[in-house]
Amino acid sequence: MDGTASDQGVPGASRYLPIAEHGLIGDLRSVALVGTDGTIDWYCCPSFDAPSIFAAILDTERGGAFELAASVPARTKQFYFPDTNVLITRFFTEEGVGEVQDFMPIGHEAEEVARHRLIRRVLCVRGSIPFRARVAPRFDYGCVPHTVRMEGNVAVFASDGLSLGLTATVPLEAEGLDARADFKLAEGESAVFALDQVGGAVEPRGCARTEAESQFDVTVAFWRRWLSQSQYRGRWREMVHRSALTLKLLTYAPTGAIVAAPTTSLPEQIGGERNWDYRYVWVRDAAFCVYALLRLGFTGEAEAFMKFVTRHVSPGDGKPSGPLQIMYGVDGRTDLTEQELDHLEGHLGSAPVRIGNGAAEQLQLDIYGALIDSIYLYDKWAKPISSDQWDDVCALVDWVCENWDQPDEGIWETRGGRKNFLYSRLMCWVAIERAIRMANRRGLPADLVRWRGHRDTIYRRIMKRGWSEKRQAFVQYEDSDVLDAAVLMMPLTKFIAPTDPKWLSTLDALTHDLVSDSLVYRYDPQASPDGLRGDEGTFSICSFWYVEAMVHAGRIDEARLAFEKMLTYANHLGLYAEEISHTGEQQGNFPQAFTHLALISAAFNLDRALG
Repeated sequence: MDGTASDQGVPGASRYLPIAEHGLIGDLRSVALVGTDGTIDWYCCPSFDAPSIFAAILDTERGGAFELAASVPARTKQFYFPDTNVLITRFFTEEGVGEVQDFMPIGHEAEEVARHRLIRRVLCVRGSIPFRARVAPRFDYGCVPHTVRMEGNVAVFASDGLSLGLTATVPLEAEGLDARADFKLAEGESAVFALDQVGGAVEPRGCARTEAESQFDVTVAFWRRWLSQSQYRGRWREMVHRSALTLKLLTYAPTGAIVAAPTTSLPEQIGGERNWDYRYVWVRDAAFCVYALLRLGFTGEAEAFMKFVTRHVSPGDGKPSGPLQIMYGVDGRTDLTEQELDHLEGHLGSAPVRIGNGAAEQLQLDIYGALIDSIYLYDKWAKPISSDQWDDVCALVDWVCENWDQPDEGIWETRGGRKNFLYSRLMCWVAIERAIRMANRRGLPADLVRWRGHRDTIYRRIMKRGWSEKRQAFVQYEDSDVLDAAVLMMPLTKFIAPTDPKWLSTLDALTHDLVSDSLVYRYDPQASPDGLRGDEGTFSICSFWYVEAMVHAGRIDEARLAFEKMLTYANHLGLYAEEISHTGEQQGNFPQAFTHLALISAAFNLDRALG
């Protein structure tokens, strides 16, 4: 994919790879983005939401990077080692062909877990090729100074609070604050670089070729063993399995948390201000992930997330945003204060760069439905929930019964003031309805008369005030005429029959107003101001919801065509950012869990409809 067309006129565009020109590796604690040029330009250590070590994707000058590439002109191609999250970047030069194998070992021993190791194996597979490496960490988003010293053949980068050790099988030399190496490999030869978090009980350790090979084999075996649990046998197996592997990379093993995306501040519009930090656990996104993974037969991730919920998401703490916060840190913390990093220029100059997320304080009522629906599915498909978990569900449902009719900020986290959003009402209905189903199926104690009363009241309220006679469609918020792609969830949650005349008329209105060649906009910011400047691209989760809504409405041929078109917008590895620009470029944080879980669900339901 060539990113130059949409970057013309952007100062310094040539310094930045397009967002889509990256692959992802990780160890279930953190991840790294590896560009098609062989540069790691995003890596946080030791966890997803820890400060960055490499952040050149947000500022090529100040962010820091780990460059490793052929030192002569080369064409490059990137692919995943089959059925794994081990990434291969190939370099095609006039002298030969080489490749870099990037992975983060999934360690089982305590010492390996603390090491947070990143391994880069370089191989010459044909001819001979000169390579160069430059390792330039910039600690804490480039805010904290560091020193570099050579200890034998190890370069140690030391800063307050965090130190890294770089070992290599080729000679390293310190250069200013960086370490570099120049070397040449002939056919069949290899070199290894290993970057470890060091300090405390973890000493810098060599990474000989045989050790790297062994860790490569163990890591490949881990990913293949995990993927072998998948029960998906449908038409789009490769895309579905890549999405599943990506969702797994976004899980934080120590707590069971699932992050919305592993990056911060990648712009929804180049040069715009819609740049947010997504390295946290959104209750909504994580709950939807549980649904997608359960669909494929992965129950372990669902169980781990349920433990995270039980441990960190306790009802009844009396906050104005309700008993649930909409997002949490990967360790369950609730303080996610938003701040701007003025010293970083942002991707392609798209400032501000933000860390933390002010939306954590918002009231978003839909998260109750998303969470309780995922608990309902877990109870049904995986393992019955415990009596304590049921008590928590009852407390949440009782709160929803009391508070469902409050205005809120809604699923899209608008900063343009609270409204009576239809989607929020819909998911409150889901919260109560799924809890009633659980109580009935398992004979659990519940105030069913009260719950049914509130459920039915919400249903009638949506049908009366969420419907616009003028538009002949369900709308974004009560008593308005504004359309919103979130209403695509109405038939998917079984609120309305997918062939109901009111729904089919809504689907037609959405197709006319918000769909552009299978791509779906969330809403029109001109018709429904969201408190932010600029436009945005189409929202990929909505595009997959649209496919699913058409499947349920019986429009199978249209659904299949829209799905196949959506697959053409993936990057070369099958990964998706949050949005797609007017010219087909990926925009926003990358890769995004929301998009991949919606792809899985759409593929599953389209497959079933096609028979």
